Amino acid sequence: MTRHVFLPELAARAVPRYTSYPTAMEFTGEVGAGEQAEALAAMPARSGASLYVHVPYCREICWYCGCNTGAVGRSGRLDAYVDALDREIATLAALFRGRVTRVHFGGGSPNALAPGQFDRICETIGKRFRVANDAEWAAELDPRLIDADYARALGKSPITRVSLGAQTFAPHIQARINRIQPFRNVARSIAELRAAGIEHINLDLMYGLPGQTLDDIAATIAQTLRLRPARLAMFGYAHVPQLLPRQRMIASEALPGTEERFWQSALAHDLLVEAGFDAIGFDHFAGPHDSLARAARSGRLRRNFQGFTEDAADAVIGIGASAISQFPGLIVQNEKHVGSWRMRAANGQLAGVRGVRRSPDDCLRAGIIEQLLCQGRADIAPFVERYGAPGLDALERLDVVRREGWWVEITETGRPYARVVAAAFDAYRSAPRALSRAV
Repeated sequence: MTRHVFLPELAARAVPRYTSYPTAMEFTGEVGAGEQAEALAAMPARSGASLYVHVPYCREICWYCGCNTGAVGRSGRLDAYVDALDREIATLAALFRGRVTRVHFGGGSPNALAPGQFDRICETIGKRFRVANDAEWAAELDPRLIDADYARALGKSPITRVSLGAQTFAPHIQARINRIQPFRNVARSIAELRAAGIEHINLDLMYGLPGQTLDDIAATIAQTLRLRPARLAMFGYAHVPQLLPRQRMIASEALPGTEERFWQSALAHDLLVEAGFDAIGFDHFAGPHDSLARAARSGRLRRNFQGFTEDAADAVIGIGASAISQFPGLIVQNEKHVGSWRMRAANGQLAGVRGVRRSPDDCLRAGIIEQLLCQGRADIAPFVERYGAPGLDALERLDVVRREGWWVEITETGRPYARVVAAAFDAYRSAPRALSRAV
């Protein structure tokens, strides 16, 4: 049984999720389409890249959501978006000479698109880019929008893995977050997907939701296990209504406190590990034979904008409004406003408008942060040679980390606080910002 230790001063600390370093908070308008074009053209022909396609539309808006998305609204909006995607893909592919090893659709809800629209994007990617035969194609889906016909259409597409947003199966919580989806409906969607030949099915769950209790966590996980997912993510809800107006629909006083959140996360961890899942990083879980679990055991686990991944690609190329591209020396984000992005894409222009150049210092720190979050330990000797020893004494006294020479290892006690440890190597965290809590 894992030993869980609640450390209030760490659990409540605001720290980034570190899906990149530098994080999106460091993006500025000094980086844009010009730098994006240079980075794409500089990638050698032998390099590999993942494609991330963002679909910023949902049929309904969930109040907890922090993604860049909006309601589908008027007829024709999706057709216009797919037309612009088609043109942007052609523009990007003309600059990138490498090979695509993975394609990931996110949102929003990619299955807000009709099957024909979804197929068109897949076909365009296959025609324009040099896609590896063994590339994984994955999509984040809203289970409420999946019926037998949609599942069959996905089964005929290149999609091999899907992630379904389940969040919680407690009806009273679903009502508070505007996400009504009875368990039986999600189970039916999964059955339809499996019948269509899609076997790799992930589920996303959440803790820290309004009115959520330990009993709700236990009940949701018990139901989740009946669905036999390949992977699970257990995300902590980040309540930042000052940045996300839709979250103002969630009453702050209904949210679990810091200690309640901690024990919800701890309970989820124990129940999933007892059920046979490997704990991956601080919020992912995978069956022992899943490729993510194998990557974690072999030291090949990575972290990018999609979370923990076994993706070994040299770069991520973002497609669509607000999509983020990451290259060895550059991170660049596309225009967020759909209308402005569409104008750029339709005119054959790259859509990058903000980002950050990654200095050698950034890359050194990024490597240590990724090692800590993915492998739980890191060799910090290069950091010490350049900057001196980091301030880890307090964390060591709390048994959050241990040091052997210039190796830093996160302990069992420290696992929930991994992002706090990572923040010790973050050069940008001197000023308080609106961030999610560590647990």
